[in-house]
Amino acid sequence: MPAPNAISSEKLARIIGTPRAPLLLDVRSEEDFATDPRLLPGSIRTDDRDLAALAVQLGGQTSIAVCQAGHRRSQGTAAILRAESCPSEYLEGGFEAWRTAGLPLIDPAKLPARDAQGRTTWVTRSRPKIDRIACPWLIRRFLDPRAIILFVAPAEVIGVAERYNAAPFDIEGVFWSHRGELCTFDVMLAEFGLSIPALARLATIVRSADTARLDLAPEAAGLLAASLGLSRMFSDDLEQLEAGMLLYDAFYRWARDSTDETHTWPTNKPKAD
Repeated sequence: MPAPNAISSEKLARIIGTPRAPLLLDVRSEEDFATDPRLLPGSIRTDDRDLAALAVQLGGQTSIAVCQAGHRRSQGTAAILRAESCPSEYLEGGFEAWRTAGLPLIDPAKLPARDAQGRTTWVTRSRPKIDRIACPWLIRRFLDPRAIILFVAPAEVIGVAERYNAAPFDIEGVFWSHRGELCTFDVMLAEFGLSIPALARLATIVRSADTARLDLAPEAAGLLAASLGLSRMFSDDLEQLEAGMLLYDAFYRWARDSTDETHTWPTNKPKAD
């Protein structure tokens, strides 16, 4: 049973990728980080000696501290943040327990540089439909929950990326884009090593809807219809993204928890004698 203010790797793994996931704070020492510089999905490196400033940034947001083995660094970080009125827990067993359990880890070297507030910035074409909503959802749920997503005219994506140190995605000729039959969502999963069965199932649906191959997944037609509907409901791309986040949250939870569930009507029909 976890200690007070602790969370197990198993429980945390169920929360990551959902809207209620806390901010993960990697407070491992530089020496420990150097031995394995990967991060838990969605986590950021944090200096555990400057937590008062971090508490101001968090503004009461819930967090989970992760150190190498779940001892003084993470427990101290969580305790100090709680004292600063920011709910916080620590990962029981720390990074070692998570890694030993074979749970997903990402390579932060593939992320764009972070700004002064620790956020990554990504830029793509305006008027998104499928991949350009699916990828921001993946970024915010599994890579950087505070990521800045920019939508600009297609001709300006590269210039904006260079000017504002952002990662361009889902346009031709950049790293984060389609490769062969794979869409950008597929590429991000592969490059970051996010080998999560529910994400793999969702990727097939996204690829099917995004590349007009609706035969790949029966759910793709529904995603396409909903995506096109959202694109016509919203003239503001960021408003559309916020609505699309809920759509992909639902598809992800279905892919993770409900693929075997069916629904019939009426549900209370009397059984035949």
